Amino acid sequence: MEYWRVEWHHDFGGEPVLFFHEIGPDRWETRRVQGYQDGRLLRADAGHEAGDVLLAEVPFGDIADVAAQEEFSARVIDRHEFEAVWRRARWPASGSGGHPAGGQRPAV
Repeated sequence: MEYWRVEWHHDFGGEPVLFFHEIGPDRWETRRVQGYQDGRLLRADAGHEAGDVLLAEVPFGDIADVAAQEEFSARVIDRHEFEAVWRRARWPASGSGGHPAGGQRPAV
């Protein structure tokens, strides 16, 4: 497994600003935590997705490609850091979230 911490620098109200990803050997995301400016941490896995808290629909590439984009700060983290955030995060309520008009989700 590989673990990433990605900050998304943007001005889209209500959108996540922080992502924690657990990525399997096949490069597919297996778990995710999304952090919001108001302090909420919401999580998703293959059995629990709701609203905007969803696993990626495509395999992950290289973290260097994400980090090279101006709107992101990205780094590999260890499993313990990911697990600590995962334990603090909550499952989203069904139907939560929503993209602002013209908002874009980060590419993986």
